Order: sequence, then C-alpha cells, then structure tokens
Amino acid sequence: MSQLNIPDTNNPRVVIVGGGFGGINLAKHLKHLPVQVVLLDRNNYHLFQPLLYQVSTAGLEPDSIAFPLRGIFRKQKNLEFRMAEVTGVRPQDNTLETGIGDLHYDYLVFATGSNTNFFGNKTIEANAIGMKSLIEAVQIRNYVVKQFEESLLLTDPELIKPKLNFVMVGGGPTGVELAGAFAELRKYILPKDYPSIPQNLMNVYLIEAGPRLLASFSDQTSEKTVKALEELGVRVMLSTGVKEYDGEVVTLSTGEQIKTQSLLWSAGVKGVPVTGIAPDITLPNGRILVNEFNQVKGFENIYAIGDIAQMTNDSRFPKGYPMVAQVAIQQGVNLAANIKNEFQKKPLKAFHYKDLGSMATIGRNRAVAEFAGIKLSGFPAWVVWMIVHLMSLLGFRNKLVVFINWFYRYFTFERGTRIIIKRGAANIVKLRQTIVS
Repeated sequence: MSQLNIPDTNNPRVVIVGGGFGGINLAKHLKHLPVQVVLLDRNNYHLFQPLLYQVSTAGLEPDSIAFPLRGIFRKQKNLEFRMAEVTGVRPQDNTLETGIGDLHYDYLVFATGSNTNFFGNKTIEANAIGMKSLIEAVQIRNYVVKQFEESLLLTDPELIKPKLNFVMVGGGPTGVELAGAFAELRKYILPKDYPSIPQNLMNVYLIEAGPRLLASFSDQTSEKTVKALEELGVRVMLSTGVKEYDGEVVTLSTGEQIKTQSLLWSAGVKGVPVTGIAPDITLPNGRILVNEFNQVKGFENIYAIGDIAQMTNDSRFPKGYPMVAQVAIQQGVNLAANIKNEFQKKPLKAFHYKDLGSMATIGRNRAVAEFAGIKLSGFPAWVVWMIVHLMSLLGFRNKLVVFINWFYRYFTFERGTRIIIKRGAANIVKLRQTIVS
C-alpha cells in the first residue's frame, strides 16, 4: 500500500491530476488497458463549467452542474480516486507529492485546468472576483441577492447605484453570458421581487479591451452579439481596458470611472502552476510546454493536457490551442490511445484539434453559434446551445433537473431559488477573502 492507501500493483500506474474534461475522458479511455489509473482532484466532483454562470445568477442550483467523480467511475475496476491536492513532483524518482502523502507513478498526466488571470494587476485581483469554481459561483449569487436586499434599506439613488452597478470584464463567451444573465435579472426579477427599487438604478456593463466581442467568432456574429446585448440594456464598451479597481470605483483606460461594488472578471485564464516542473518550460500564463504527443518538454512519461498544456503544432493556433473543453476532451482521448500504442510498440499519434464550433448564449431566445461553416443567431442558435449543453452534462438526473429548470423558467420568467445560503460579506473584498479561506 502507498501512503494514499492505494493498492500495490504489477501493472503500470497512470496518475491523472485533475477531474476536469481532460482528466475524466483520459481515465475513461484507459478502462480496458492493463494499467492502474489513479485520479486525484482537490474536489470529489466534476464541474460542468460552461453553466457556472447560471449558478451565479440564480438560474441553476449548484448540484445541477456537478457530478461525483466516484459516480462516474463506479464500474471502472482499474481506477482509484483520491481527494488530494498536489504540492509538487520529483521527476528524478517518479514521485508525485500531495498533501496526504507521496505517490509513485509510471505515467503522470497533469490535467489541472486553469484559473482566473488578472494579468499581474494586484489591486484588481484583491477587489474583483473571478468565476472558476462552484464556491465562487455560489458566493456571487449570495452577494448579488444581498446587494438587492441592502438596496431596499437606502433612499438615496446615488448610494443605491454602486450596489446595483454590475461590471463584467472580458468579452469572451463567459463575459457575454454573464452580462446577458444579469440583464435578465434586471428585466424580469428586479421588478417582481423588488418593485420599490426603480429599474433604472441597476446597470450592467460589459467591458472588452479588444475591438469586438467574441474574438474567436466572425465579425458578423460579433456585431449581432453587441446588438442583442444592447437590446437587453447592457452597456457594451469596446476597445476599453480596466486600469484600476479599489472595490468602489472602476477606472477605465479612457479615463471614465464607474462606481460599483461588483466587478466580475472573466478577461482571461491561466494555467495552474506545478511545483517541480522547470520554470524554463512554464510560460508566464502558467501553461506548460508540450510536444505534439502532449509530453512535457524534457520528459517521456510526464504529460499535460487541456488548459495547462501549451502545444503549438497547428498554424491555426500559433499561440497554442484555445483553453476550451473540446481541446481537453480530444487531448485526453488521444493520449489514452498513445499510451495503448506504447504498450503495443506502435508509433505515437500526434494530436490535431478538430474544431467542432463555438457558441454563446446571450439571454432568452438569444444566442450565437458557429459550426461546420454554419452561422446561427437568435432562437435557432439558442435551441442548439441548449441541446448541446444538456447532452454534455454528466448524469441523467442532472440533465433532467436542468431541462425542467429551463422549461419552467421559459414559461414563468422566473429564476431559481434566490436565497442567501451563507451570510454574505459586506463588500467584494471580504467576499474574496471568504472564498480564498
């Protein structure tokens, strides 16, 4: 037995760090190989991050988008799961260090995903909040509802506005979806739950440093997205950066200032660094340099897949593959095939990303989607978006709950249970400290 109470084995041991899209798809495809798979994650569940924003805006309950890892692999006899946090790696003796003990490996795969990237701005990092975890999403929901409740206690509009000015930074799919969801809170929920608060006191801003939203989409789709958001009442600000945020005032690159107690940051992500991997193969954004087989540079039995991996073998993506779920899923499947090829003394297969398309929802009956040369917007794209996300969710119960939730919301214009589960912090600084602790 190892210190993690993992049975000894005569088969090669494949240790996978991370239970995200890449990690679980790799583990699944190792099911019938003569290996012992050890999956490690700091949480005991797989999180469906594309719907995280709906938890933060009271659209879905947290357990609707999380599925226990043990439930996924209940029938996989060659897999052991342990809830553990990795603290480092010693490649010279094939040992992984965790908070609950060391573990020997024959193959080591980092699938640790990504975290919010504040691009070195410590002031913004201290006062804004990202949305990469279930805890953060629930805390955002608590905080937003609390802002509404506290606004009822005020009579001066100038004191209410900072509480109800919600600023989203980053014009990618997450920023667009967050802005649309908050705009729908303003349109459908505020008048019903808080009729004494004038609707015009709540404002939703979407700030993007680049010249257009959804940079990976076509110009036409980007323009339609801006128009749809503005129809919902979102104030879209393009070619505008955020210079400072002190928890009360956002200072923009244009010199304009917005009074707000709520800055939600979705302007970028970075890989989660790994102690023991040489700094010269780790980029400033935390991604690890890998070859076309996902082998970490300088190692034959250490791999990285998904957001953490920096692979530049495709001229379409000179800065590395996008940090999206499909890349992680496909790399996990390809790596499993290569481990099998290695056992059978066959040549390894280089990874090539098959872009299945992109989509983003903006709000009720509003979405954009591009796939297979097809561009959709409005209601058809919204239906496609719902179908794809429902099919991608793990577990029949989760699929059913989310479908019923969406169906109910569509006809009632309601949101989920808007309750404060845990007493919220007085401001975003304390909120962030709560999450970190």
